[in-house]
Amino acid sequence: MTRRPTLLLPLLAAIALPGCASAPRNTGNTCTIFEERSGLVTNWRRDVTRVSAEFGVPIPVLMATIQAESNFEARARPPRRWILGFIPGKRPSTAYGFAQALDGTWSEYQVRTGRMGARRDRFSDAVHFIGWYHAESARRLGIARSDAYRLYLAYHSGHAGFERQAWQGRPEALRGARRAADMARRYAAQLPRC
Repeated sequence: MTRRPTLLLPLLAAIALPGCASAPRNTGNTCTIFEERSGLVTNWRRDVTRVSAEFGVPIPVLMATIQAESNFEARARPPRRWILGFIPGKRPSTAYGFAQALDGTWSEYQVRTGRMGARRDRFSDAVHFIGWYHAESARRLGIARSDAYRLYLAYHSGHAGFERQAWQGRPEALRGARRAADMARRYAAQLPRC
């Protein structure tokens, strides 16, 4: 008796792979990102549009935050510190995933939103987290939901750190905020052509 190959496995792989793949090829073009990540299971444009509607944060700001934080790498982590140049040490923080959310902040988000199954390496969950966090920044700190620069500073430094202006002594925070603001403008210009 010969076994006939099943078509189900390749079909399921083709449907699921866009969500599991590495970062999009051109993270500087929101139209290309949405084209690459629009499958039956994964649809980044749909996900970010829903989050924008829920929290009032513009799509370009949401996408620019992810680009600045992880460049759309699902499993991004800060680089390890090395001991004697060859022994892997600890990472400087617990940041992980698309949003580079810290363990404690992610846990707070899960509890406050009731999304206990949310994962930092799933785009739909990560963009929801960013929308929620930016909306909290707007509420707590009075930052406009369209102000990618200041929202990024609050995101990078935390709400209390933003109030203390901790970002002033952090060149990486200022660079990230400039990058996020520039990318938000670029994405906003591209979106009407998608």
